[in-house]
Amino acid sequence: MRVISHREPKNSTSFSMVVRQMHSILVAILFIISMIWISFGTAHAVVVGTPGSVKWHPGHYYAIMNSGKNKPDYLQQVYSELKDTPALRGMQVRYNWAELEKSFGVYDFTSIEERLAELAARNKRLIILLELKSWGTDTDLVPNYVTNDPIYEQGIFAFSRDGSDTITGSNIKLWNPMVRDRLAALISALGKRFNSHEHFEGIGLTETSLGYPIIPLTSTQKADYYDNLLVINKKMRASFPNTMTFQFTNHPRWLLTTLVDDLKGMGSALGCPDVFIEDPGLNYPGNKWSPPGLYTYYPKNSGLMPLTVKVEPANYRNTRWDNKGYQPTVSELLNFARDNLKVNYIFWVRDLGYYKKVLETLSLRQQNSNPSGGLNSTCPENYTTCID
Repeated sequence: MRVISHREPKNSTSFSMVVRQMHSILVAILFIISMIWISFGTAHAVVVGTPGSVKWHPGHYYAIMNSGKNKPDYLQQVYSELKDTPALRGMQVRYNWAELEKSFGVYDFTSIEERLAELAARNKRLIILLELKSWGTDTDLVPNYVTNDPIYEQGIFAFSRDGSDTITGSNIKLWNPMVRDRLAALISALGKRFNSHEHFEGIGLTETSLGYPIIPLTSTQKADYYDNLLVINKKMRASFPNTMTFQFTNHPRWLLTTLVDDLKGMGSALGCPDVFIEDPGLNYPGNKWSPPGLYTYYPKNSGLMPLTVKVEPANYRNTRWDNKGYQPTVSELLNFARDNLKVNYIFWVRDLGYYKKVLETLSLRQQNSNPSGGLNSTCPENYTTCID
């Protein structure tokens, strides 16, 4: 593993320079000295490092469809495509809380362990997305003990896409401190198990938008939700000190400045669940009455914090969330994410209608000129050290 150190700040003193140099040497020694971990019959290096020294493999990742993540035939095809597309550095997989905690304090990480072992054997990497929000009405977001115990307020609330009474999904009642603490316990258990694995690249949370709750939330519930979301991000950062953590963010706009600054300050990454090239809300420049949209935060934080984005099925079909734009090409999506947003990581959803175009685009010379697939690979300033 290679240590990539930062340049010294312009105003650093000789003493601070010596301290930073000593720290970099110590980190390098710690990472060079590794152990061997046997998992599923395969040997893997175990990362040993200090907080802020983070595994860093920016580039393109395949975001597989949730229904196929435990299906051998589907995965065999995905792994074949990963092998044939060197620009793809790994895979992103979604998991919800109910899948990972079968009963109170009883965790089942079998699926993650299996996918991680399979990817490591191919020298590819795993990023997981932990669902706090789901689309559809048939997803069990939280464990049964949360749903059935009144102290958790049943754990979830329903929302609609457009403000109507039609339920289109559910979200976790993160304003409840009991729900927050049990989710934090899950993240702690995940960190103990996977932070040190060389091929476990990242973990993040789904979008900040609450949708339109069927039962309107009080201002206190909203405030507590976002306060506790920040608590969960801090817990994730503490539990994964050597792994990229990220928060998918989109709305509300009034939250963005504080949230982005907090994520940057704790050493986390900024993410967005969509690449909508022309979306008015995400691209909104802001004025004295209304704050700017999320995309405006990307270029000015390039090099300061890791930047991630996901290309969802809806993004392949239209340049706007309201479908009033046009159907972009995969190259247009890539160019916007790379050149306008200046991202380090792109997660491409393997949508049946578009994945062949994605593979074709990622096979072009421009995406194979370096390990990051043409994306920005600069070690961000909110990491002490990047390890590749």
